Amino acid sequence: MRILEYNDNHVYNYGSTTSVNYVPVPSAVTVGSYDGVHKGHRKIIARMVAVAQCRGLRTVVVTFEPHPRRVLKGEVAGPLGLLTTLDEKVELLEGEDVDLLVLVRFTPDFASRSSDDFIRNFLVGLLGAKCIIVGYDHAFGRDRSGSRETLERLGSELDVAVEVVKEVLIGNEHFSSTKIRRMLDAGMIEEANVFLGSPYMITGTVVHGDKVGTQIGFPTVNLRLIDPNKLLPHSGVYLAHTVIDGISCKALMNIGVRPTLSSAGIISLEAHIIGYSGDLYGSVIRFTLLKFIREEMKFLTVDELQCQIEKDKKTVELYY
Repeated sequence: MRILEYNDNHVYNYGSTTSVNYVPVPSAVTVGSYDGVHKGHRKIIARMVAVAQCRGLRTVVVTFEPHPRRVLKGEVAGPLGLLTTLDEKVELLEGEDVDLLVLVRFTPDFASRSSDDFIRNFLVGLLGAKCIIVGYDHAFGRDRSGSRETLERLGSELDVAVEVVKEVLIGNEHFSSTKIRRMLDAGMIEEANVFLGSPYMITGTVVHGDKVGTQIGFPTVNLRLIDPNKLLPHSGVYLAHTVIDGISCKALMNIGVRPTLSSAGIISLEAHIIGYSGDLYGSVIRFTLLKFIREEMKFLTVDELQCQIEKDKKTVELYY
């Protein structure tokens, strides 16, 4: 999957500061924030791929960075509660038969573009859209003024096919990114993973902690989130998985304030990687959460905490 960035009417290769001369290619295109790349998103992308294969078109996903809410609402909105960081989103899209991912640098100037301008000059003029596939609730352009009717009107004028994908239901249940966030807030990680279509990811840089885990026999990696806008699920202990140097590892992850060991009340993120003892400081590690094991508890003694962690560890080891 090739990745391009679009910023201030210039096109760049992902991670480069040198603009490239971009020539439009006949394409099937879909547009959206795609936070989480959940099953609803994947249905839209799968339909785009099917259409592209039938018509001999390239497949293009257009998404935005940073998330439009950060630009439109600013810092006053607080943490966004993103289901995916940019790198996580890219990884998930790489598994969806997408030829080109276009990252639009979302700025106030870009947000002010009308839906007509966006469709006519960006999707069709720049990207070469011959077919545009969107979800049933999609809207775009300044103040989300671009409706299905706008898209169909311009599609007819510009000889571009337009297709709206119906809502996805799981067990007759409506869902959205907002619903998945609520599941995660409630610690319903297995249910959220069903709606996501893959396990929930948490990516962070390994930083130094207070070494208490090592002192009590359960060394942990302490993580600083790559993106502070990433949603952390409900506090508690989780069964997790990671890959280190190509080796699959089970892990016990704690999200919370560590009430037995600290009175600071600061949310921390740490994981005991079962069977691993190497030095990971400074490394970027990605964990996937598979099961909620228990609520975070305050124990009367460190011995009680050690006993409980041993029980949690056995739960992880027996899971798969």
